[in-house]
Amino acid sequence: MLYAIIGRDVPGTLAQRLAIRPVHLERLNTLLNEGRLILAGPLPAIDSPDPGPAGFTGSLLVAEFATLEDARTWAETDPYVAAGVWGAVEVYPFRKVLPA
Repeated sequence: MLYAIIGRDVPGTLAQRLAIRPVHLERLNTLLNEGRLILAGPLPAIDSPDPGPAGFTGSLLVAEFATLEDARTWAETDPYVAAGVWGAVEVYPFRKVLPA
């Protein structure tokens, strides 16, 4: 099943986010290579694709996991959590409708 994962950034953690980003992307690329990643990306803090020093408010990803618990475990062990970038993580079952 698909799950939507929203990681909420702790304010003031842009430097940590940028430093740990390669490790975070490596995990996402593993999901991608397994055919399980639908989409992933950051949530800019301002209405701009490159928010500069304004940074981000979090991240959104949609990926396939066997169970809700597996999705939660994956999200809670993300490097952004360990680095203190994500202060909260929300995981929801997700049903893709479009595009078909």
